[in-house]
Amino acid sequence: MKSYQIAVVDDDAQIREIVEAYLLKEGYHTITLSTAEDALELWKNDPPDMWILDIMLPGMSGFELCRHIRKEAEVPIVMISARDEEVDRILGIELGGDDYLTKPFSPRELVARVNRLFHRVSSIRQALENSAPSGPEYATIEVGELRLVMEERRVFWRAEEVEITLKEFKLLQTLTEQPNRAFTRDELLTLIWGDNYYGSDRAIDDLVKRLRRKIKELPVDTVWGHGYRLRMERTGQ
Repeated sequence: MKSYQIAVVDDDAQIREIVEAYLLKEGYHTITLSTAEDALELWKNDPPDMWILDIMLPGMSGFELCRHIRKEAEVPIVMISARDEEVDRILGIELGGDDYLTKPFSPRELVARVNRLFHRVSSIRQALENSAPSGPEYATIEVGELRLVMEERRVFWRAEEVEITLKEFKLLQTLTEQPNRAFTRDELLTLIWGDNYYGSDRAIDDLVKRLRRKIKELPVDTVWGHGYRLRMERTGQ
């Protein structure tokens, strides 16, 4: 029996009931909400393990809610919408959504995508746990003024700790382990999201933008037409 809790945010009561029924049958815990404002209260008090967000909500939109959640954490987010415009799908991914479904959709397909996302999260966490070589000499990675404490999954810039998400840590770890190497976006997508990622490679751009906001002088260079690299020599232990 799965113990994950999923929040379903949609102003259509029938859709909420159908989605909830399928998720409960699969073994998930659920909570259903009709507005983004109610969802924000849930986020503050008892954040779920995954969000399923309708884009067209009364008041604050699903896009705005997604942006707010993504600023705080890397929890999986599935966007759903009656609009099948490419720009909406791209915007959903750029704002941090992990998947996008157009109404009407098959509840079984939604459950399959939910299962896949949780499997991906579990795989990434396992990879992070196994990625750092053992031994005290690998307790930290230091590149210039950037320091990663591997076992604790903590990041310091100029001796001050920076709060980052799981995917942001994985990106920094990848770049610091091979400073000055230019990684393609596809390489970074595979390393961070896994082989079965279906979204736009702009997800990497969004991840880098968030890191640059948190670490103003982070020396991550854009390699135009290719990807990104960390511009520094490795000086740590």
